Amino acid sequence: MKRFFLIAGLSLFLMSFTYFQDSGAIIEALKSTDVSKISSYFDDYVDLKIMEKDEVKNMGRNQAGVLLRSFFSENGVKAFEKISDRQLGNTMYVTGKLTGNNKNYNITLLLRAKDGKYQILTIRIS
Repeated sequence: MKRFFLIAGLSLFLMSFTYFQDSGAIIEALKSTDVSKISSYFDDYVDLKIMEKDEVKNMGRNQAGVLLRSFFSENGVKAFEKISDRQLGNTMYVTGKLTGNNKNYNITLLLRAKDGKYQILTIRIS
């Protein structure tokens, strides 16, 4: 019985590192401001809210990538700084700042663990 709990505990411990590495890769993709890399972490459907525009729910990953690329190019986004993250079960929230042409934008991401890695479900930019 002790062996079972030891193996189960070790497995959970190692799985937590897998999720951490995936969230770290998403943060690095944001820092590079490469929308292709960022969109590779999108779930099949993404909710996207950008500035004063209406929120679009259940947008396909390709369409979300196009809108995000448009926002990045129109606003000259060139850097990302993570402010905080918080994990609740298999869900993680990441907040940060995007630096653009003479202006900073707040960004919030909702990530969910799916098939052993984090995927982006929601992006909000204000």
